[in-house]
Amino acid sequence: MASRKSTRKAQQHTPAPELADDQPVASTPKLTSADLRKRINEYIVHQGNNTFNHKQVAFAIDAKTPAARRAVEAILSTMAFDGELIEQGPGSYKAPARTNVVLGTFIRRANGKNSVVTEPDGETLLVAERNSMHALNGDKVRVIVAARRRGVEPEGEVIEIVEEKDQTFIGTLRVERLYATLQTDSRFLATDIIIPRQKLRGGKTGDKALVRITSWPEDEKCPTGEVIDILGATGDNTTEMHAILAEFGLPYRYPKNVDDAAKKIDAGITPEVVAAREDMRSVTTFTIDPRDAKDFDDALSFRKLDNGRYEVGVHIADVTHYVHPDTILDREAQQRATSVYLVDRVVPMLPEHLSNGICSLRPDEDKLTFSCIFEMDDKAKVHDARICRTVTRSNRRFTYEEAQEIIETGHGDYADEILKLNELAKTLRADRYTDGSVEFDRAEVRFEIDEKGHPVSVFFKESKDANKLIEEFMLLANKTVATFVGRPEGKHKPKAFVYRVHDMPDPGKLSDLSKIARNFGFKVKESGSSREVNKSINRMLADVKGRGEENFLSTLAIRSMAKAVYTTQNIGHYGLAFDYYTHFTSPIRRYPDMMVHRLLDRYLSGGRSVNVQKLEDQCKHSSDMEQLAANAERASIKYKQVEYMADHLGEVYEGVISGVTEWGLYVELDANKCEGLVPVRDLPGDYYDFDEKNYSLVGRRTGVRYRLGDKVKVQVARCDIAKKMLDFALLDDEGNPYEDRHAQRHGGSDRSRGSKKKNPKGRTRSRR
Repeated sequence: MASRKSTRKAQQHTPAPELADDQPVASTPKLTSADLRKRINEYIVHQGNNTFNHKQVAFAIDAKTPAARRAVEAILSTMAFDGELIEQGPGSYKAPARTNVVLGTFIRRANGKNSVVTEPDGETLLVAERNSMHALNGDKVRVIVAARRRGVEPEGEVIEIVEEKDQTFIGTLRVERLYATLQTDSRFLATDIIIPRQKLRGGKTGDKALVRITSWPEDEKCPTGEVIDILGATGDNTTEMHAILAEFGLPYRYPKNVDDAAKKIDAGITPEVVAAREDMRSVTTFTIDPRDAKDFDDALSFRKLDNGRYEVGVHIADVTHYVHPDTILDREAQQRATSVYLVDRVVPMLPEHLSNGICSLRPDEDKLTFSCIFEMDDKAKVHDARICRTVTRSNRRFTYEEAQEIIETGHGDYADEILKLNELAKTLRADRYTDGSVEFDRAEVRFEIDEKGHPVSVFFKESKDANKLIEEFMLLANKTVATFVGRPEGKHKPKAFVYRVHDMPDPGKLSDLSKIARNFGFKVKESGSSREVNKSINRMLADVKGRGEENFLSTLAIRSMAKAVYTTQNIGHYGLAFDYYTHFTSPIRRYPDMMVHRLLDRYLSGGRSVNVQKLEDQCKHSSDMEQLAANAERASIKYKQVEYMADHLGEVYEGVISGVTEWGLYVELDANKCEGLVPVRDLPGDYYDFDEKNYSLVGRRTGVRYRLGDKVKVQVARCDIAKKMLDFALLDDEGNPYEDRHAQRHGGSDRSRGSKKKNPKGRTRSRR
C-alpha cells in the first residue's frame, strides 16, 4: 500500500482540474495560476542565494506556452512587489536572505483552523485548507511562509509532507450499497472517511471502527481509508472504552503470545532463591490498597528494635526477577510503559498472571521483593537505611477504608503497628512541607457503574490519613533509592540512572498567580528559593480554604507548575522539594520502576554505568506514554460524565468556572464535579473578548467579566455522548434563563444583566 506522503507528493506536480477560486492560464486550460505559483515556490526553495529570471523559471517548471511564460513573469514581479523576492536588476530575482521555507509540525483541527508550529522557534503559522496538501495532524511538513502583512497573523502553505505521523481514526460506520463512510469522533478531522466495501473487514452500519487513511488526493474533499479493526457496536460500554484507548494509540487487547509467555512463568521461590535474599517472612507485614485493587505491588513491614527505635520496611514486588530484558514480555511492557486506569477497568502493563498473580503481594503467600528498610526513631528521623532483595509474606490485606477506621478508632488488626506508622508518616509529611514541598489536595471524581457499564452515581475519592501513610513511605523509599545512586558515598561518581524530575514553575505563570493572588489579599512569592516560593503557595492554599476564590486560586497554582517527567538528567523534584527522586515503588504498573530495579541490581553488584543515551530514549518514551495514559483516563471520565448528565437534561446546578477559552467557559458543577461548556455564542448581551492573561472573557460593550473561579448557575442544555461534549446554559442569579427576560434588560455591568442582542444582519454577536 502506498503511503499518504508518496501519493500526495506525486500529485503535487500534477495539474489540478481547475480551482474554484482561480482562473486557468490561457492556452493551458488545466494549469492554473495557483499551480504555477506552487511550482515557482518549489523552484525558488532550491536556488539558495542564486539569481534567476522568468525564462529560467519557466523552463525549469515546464511552462512551455507563451501564455504560461507570461504568467510566470507576472507572478515573479508580484512576488518581488510583495517582498517575497528581491529584484537584483531588471527581470533578475533572488530569494531574500531570510529563508521563507521552514519545517514544522502540522496541526489539523476539525473547525478548519489548521496551523503549523515551526522548528525550532515554535512560531504558529495559519494554514488554509486549500494550502494544506491535506496534511494530517502531527505530520512533519515543509512550509512556505507568506509575506508578512501588518495586523494579519502569519500564514503558510504546505509544499511537502516530509514525514507522516502514523495515526488512525475512530468513528461510526455507515455502509451504503457501493461504499461506506466513517463518521469520525476526532477533533482533528472535519470530514468523513470514504471506505471501499472490500476494505470493511466485515463492518456494518452502527459499528465503531478503527480506520487508517490510505490516500487523500488534493482535489478530493474526503480521504479514502481502510478498516483496521471493528471495536463493536457504538454505545456499548466495552466498545467505547476500547475506542478511547485506540484514540490515544494505546493497546486495548493483549497479544496472545505475550499472555502465553506469562502463563509459563512459575513463582519459583526455591530454597536456593531464598538463601540469596534477606528472609523477612517472620516480620509483621501488610498491604493497604484501594478496595478494588488486585495488583498489590507494595507492602509495609514494622517491628520495634531492642534499641527503642523502629524498623520500617518498604517492600516492592520484584517484577524483574521474572521479566528479563529483551524477552517478549519485556518488549511488550516497555512499549506500553504503564498500566492505564480508565473509569471502569485497568488495562495492565503486564499480563494478569504476573500483575494480579505471581508478583502481587497477596496475603499468606511467600513473595520475592525488592526492599528499602529504614531504622527510625520516634521523630521519624532515619538513622540507617539499606536497599536489598528480600522474601516477604503479607499477614493482612487492608483496604484504605479499613486502615482509616483503625486510625480513627484505634482498634482493629495490627492497630499498634498502623497507629505508629501513621504517626511517623505525619511527621515525615510535616517535615516535607517545612522543606518546601507543595501541598495540593484535590478530590478525585469516581463513578458507581451498573452491570452494563452505565454510571448511576458520582462520588469523590478523598485522600485521608491511610492514603497519606502509604504515600509518605513510598516517597521516602523513592527518595532514598535516587539519593543512593545520584549521590554516592566517597569519591565515586554518579552512574546513569532514571530520575523523576519536576522543573521550576513557569516564571510568567508564577508572576500571574502572584499578581492575581494579591488582588484577593494573599501573597505568593514569584522569586527567591524554591522553599520560600512553595511555602508561600502552601500558605495561600491553606488560607483560601472555604473561601469563594479557593477554586480559582488553587487551579491557577496547579497550572503554574511544570509537568514531572522521567530523565537521566537530574534537576531535582521541585514540587516535592527533593534533590533526588525516582520511581521505584510500582514496577507492576510502571516500566520506569522496572528500569530502576534493574539498575539498582546492577549497581549494588558493582556493575558499570549503562549507556546514557539509550536510557534517556527509554525515559522519553515512558514520559510520552504516561501522558497518553493520563489523557485516556481523562477522556474516559469525560465520557462517563456526559453519559451520566444525559440522564439529567434540563436540571439546574451551581458550579464554578473551571476554564476560560476564546470559544467559551468551562463550568465544573459543585454537586458532582462534571464539567461542561457554556459556548461563547450563548453568553448574554455582548461580544466577548478573551483576556488570556487574566483568565477571563470580557464583554466589549458592558465590561461584564466571566473569570476562572467565578460561581455561576447553569442548566444542562445538550449532551453529545459520542463526541464527549456537554453544554450548559448560563442562568441568572434567580435561576432563570437570560432569554426569558430579554425585553426587560438594557445592559449594565452586572452579570445578571444584558441581552442577546443581534447585529444588523440578524446574527448573534459572539466571538467564536
